[in-house]
Amino acid sequence: MFRRAANLSGDPERDLTAIAADALGILARAGIARGELGAIGLSSPGPIDPETRCILSPPNLPGWVDVPAPAVLENTFGCPCFLENDANSAALAEWHFGAAKGTRDAVYLTMSTGVGGGLIIGGRLHRGIGWCAGEVGHAPVEWNGRPCACGLRGCLEAYVGGRAWTQHLRLKASAGGRVALLAGGKDHIQPEHLVAAAREGDGFALAELGRFNDYLARSLVQTICTVAPEVIVLGTIPTAAGERLCFEPIRRRVREHVWPRLGERVRIVPAALGDRLPYYAGICAALAGIQEGRGSGS
Repeated sequence: MFRRAANLSGDPERDLTAIAADALGILARAGIARGELGAIGLSSPGPIDPETRCILSPPNLPGWVDVPAPAVLENTFGCPCFLENDANSAALAEWHFGAAKGTRDAVYLTMSTGVGGGLIIGGRLHRGIGWCAGEVGHAPVEWNGRPCACGLRGCLEAYVGGRAWTQHLRLKASAGGRVALLAGGKDHIQPEHLVAAAREGDGFALAELGRFNDYLARSLVQTICTVAPEVIVLGTIPTAAGERLCFEPIRRRVREHVWPRLGERVRIVPAALGDRLPYYAGICAALAGIQEGRGSGS
């Protein structure tokens, strides 16, 4: 397996050249010729345009505006490249291989840089108009609340997205507090430092994590009442925090605010694929394109 931090330059052409070089290096190490590839799965933050096959202007990819990434990679590798929203790809991965396997109705949510969501309804990926279904990260949990990277205010992502939460913690944490000490200074705080401090019983960390859980539970209540899934799979920050700090309080909050016949039946569980998720997501993006008969340039 190969993994590299994005370190995006803001220049999509340069970034795609680096991505292609990484992929060519993987093929060379595996002894696979470029012409042996059947398809490429490109899992990208949204929004994306299924008609033009462009990555439009993701809040967390500065400089990436109307980028025809699949066409660029097809020119390099000579095979079809299927573009999919990264949360949709991850939802498919957890549905085929992970925590949602065996269900017909499932929701996947991740709190990484932002907040992504994918919906499996009736045993099929549900994309909605413009492939925008599942964007619960940009539904408000506070009217006129914190500004979000998308340009709106009060979005879930502004409260539980990894980047926004990190900025909030660096602003609110005490320079001499446990979270800052674990991080080596306020300017270095990451969510994992807050989780570590919460495990130690630090009051600030427990209070901030409690707010995180509250906002996430608000969104899950709306999602459950709308979709009524068999399972909701939560990735990244909640999975890292674990049962005691995240899943148990979130389940409790959700059950207090939905009908018992829903709250008792919908499972809220951690993602199962861990560090393997991006690899499965890319595979699932390619498989979805092949199964749906989406050809190169369509």
